[in-house]
Parts: sequence; C-alpha cells; structure tokens
Amino acid sequence: MNQDVSAELPTRTQIAELIIRPRHHRDTFEGWQHFRTSRGMPAPPPMLTAAQRGLLPADRRADYDLLRRLTNVNLPIQQTPMSARVARLINRRLNGNVLKQDDPTLSGIMVSGSGNHGKTATVCAVTAAFEDTWLDLHHSLNPNAIEGTLDLHAPVVYVQTPVTASPKSLCQAILNFFGPQPRQLTLPQLIRQVAASLRDHGVRALILDDINRLRMHRADDQDVLDLIRSLMSFQVTLILTGVNIPGMGLLREAKWDARKRQWILPPLETTRVHGLEVTQTERRFEMVELDRFRYGTNREIEAFTDHLRGIEVHLRLMNAKQGMLTTGTMPEYLFRRCEGVVGILGRLIADGAQEAMDSGRELLDETLLDDIVIGREDRSEGHAEEQSEAVVRQPRSQRRPGRNAVFDDRGPRPETATA
Repeated sequence: MNQDVSAELPTRTQIAELIIRPRHHRDTFEGWQHFRTSRGMPAPPPMLTAAQRGLLPADRRADYDLLRRLTNVNLPIQQTPMSARVARLINRRLNGNVLKQDDPTLSGIMVSGSGNHGKTATVCAVTAAFEDTWLDLHHSLNPNAIEGTLDLHAPVVYVQTPVTASPKSLCQAILNFFGPQPRQLTLPQLIRQVAASLRDHGVRALILDDINRLRMHRADDQDVLDLIRSLMSFQVTLILTGVNIPGMGLLREAKWDARKRQWILPPLETTRVHGLEVTQTERRFEMVELDRFRYGTNREIEAFTDHLRGIEVHLRLMNAKQGMLTTGTMPEYLFRRCEGVVGILGRLIADGAQEAMDSGRELLDETLLDDIVIGREDRSEGHAEEQSEAVVRQPRSQRRPGRNAVFDDRGPRPETATA
C-alpha cells in the first residue's frame, strides 16, 4: 500500500518546481500563456487516512503534507450561477464579434461587482477557453504559422489599468504585454503602435482589469476613456472589469433593478429635451454585475451548497467526513461568515484548512473556523479584547447575519455618480 501511494506522489523536485518556480503575471504574453495552459493545476494528491499516511516513509510524509497544503490553499475555480451569466454574455459577445465582417466598431463589455466576487477569475477563465478554441481554428487552417501575425499570436491580451493612468501609460501597458517597448515615443506614435500590435499579433479580446482606478474628475483619466473608446475601432472586443463601475463616472448614474438583477441606465435629460443620442460609451458597452451568492430560496441554497460540495471534495484533511461543509448548520454558518462572497469564503476555508493541519484536528467545523478572522471581521483597529464585550462574548451563531453586508436584499447599493 505505502509503495503504491509513494509512486503516485510527485518527486521532491517536481513538488519544488510547483512551489518555487518563477511566476509570470498575466499582463505579459508569457504569463498569460502559462495561465491559459496550466489553469486547473495542480492536481490534488490521493486522499489518505491517518493510518495510510503513517505507512509512508518519513520524507514522503513531509512531501504528502506539503502537497495537501498546496491543494488546500488553491481551491478550484468553480462556475456559479452568477459567473455563468457573465460567461454567457462574454462568450456571446466574443463569438459574435469575431464573425463580424464589416462592423467598424465592435461592442464591448463591462463586468462590475464588489471586491472578491471573482470578476477577474471569471473573465480570464472564459477568455482563456475562447483562446483555446480560436487557436484550434487557426491550427486547422494553417498548422505551422498564422498568416499576418508577427512573432507572437495573442488572441487575448490582459492588461491592468495603470495606477495613475494616462493615455501614454495605458498604451505602454498594452505594448508591454508583448515585451519591453521603447519609451521615447509621442502619444500619436504610441497609439499607432498599439493599433499595429493588436493587428499584427492577431488580438481578438483586450481585457482592461481594475478599470475602477480611473477617476473621471481627472483630465488624464477622461483622456484615457477617450482612448478606450478609440480602441473599440481596432477590431478587438474590449472587456473592462472593476469595482463599482456604475459609481465611478464611466457611465451615467445607474440604478439597480432588483427584478431583472442588473444595472439600468436612465435616459439622458438631453435625449428627452433635444433628441440627442446617448454617448458612444453607453451604446457600445453592455454592463453586467457579478453578484454574490444568496440564501433566500431553495434554489439559492442549493446553488451555494453545490459550491461547498465542490470545495469539500477538493480538500485534503485526514479526518474529514463526507458532508463536512454541506450538512447540518455548516452551510448557514459559512454563508453568514462570508455573506455570500466567493473570495471571502475561499479565504476562510483555506485558512481553516491550514489551521486544521497545524493543530492536528484535520477537519473543519464551526469551532475551528470561529478562530479564523477574515474580511470585514478583521480587527485591525483593535484586538479582540479591546472591542465591545457584548460583541466579543456573543456567540457567532447568534450574531446578526448581515452586520457587515455590502449588499442589501434589493441588490448592490449603487453609489451616486456624475458622468
């Protein structure tokens, strides 16, 4: 038994490679290709009981525990009902735009939502799958080369909006995806080079992440928005992601429609009075909100429980029982702790799994997770003993569920914004 299990484990060299290999960020061609070709890795090690683990040689036990820890902190990216809705829209827009023959300006998408909702993960997963399909199509046409492209064929380009954005810095960020670029170029030269690079490298989708870094009261940021509009005529699909896009001024003040569960843009005053058309940004972009899990109906409860089940089968804890996260009061407890936010749930589970290994308990329960502080429960403004005794002494299970909610029952709270 122990020899068979040892043979299934990666070698120490392979484990070291998984952990300490250089990591390229997705905003470079090499980093994006690594993400695209390795997403979903590493594979979890076999599930062992404590007795089976004890049969392993000492060095292999250490390797096995390191693999378990690596697995427990890298939870699988699962599709949720909310991310599936976003994925359908992105796929529809991408697949439609690449088939258009004569449209001079391609429509884009804005993906909004609060932090830790999985916007970047969802957008990158969908566009990486699109790139797989697009490359297969090109391979069928010409297995050895892509006619009309230079050096790198990059159907998808991922760029983070510069912290202090300007038209020049955004152009340089796009060009840097393909490699270091000369800095001594004027803005018109940079724009021409961006247009040439997108065309020459066969780019079909351009992701601009963290677009919420723009502040529309700044003249430079308004110029960046003008540049983004111009990029839409370069035959690429723009996908903008950011926190609270409706409140940052890229669009007019939007209102949340609880029935349709999406942001609705009211008509312009000038449209009613003067008959003018809406702005190009509003016409050409469709905005979608990546919401959190909810727990009010049987369908919503089932979706959240299914997500927990996907996490549960991935975890490697030796005393874990089937239904550890999905039976009893645990689903309600986890929902109350994370308020339905996927990223916060992941941090809670990952931190809890490490504590379960370190303490030797090797399972997750409410008592263990009560000691894990995450997200808005962070007590950085004071230690637990410095907080109100009533809050500290009150059992977590009796605390008001939505005390830190970012969303209310009507959906995200739109911030007032002036365009």
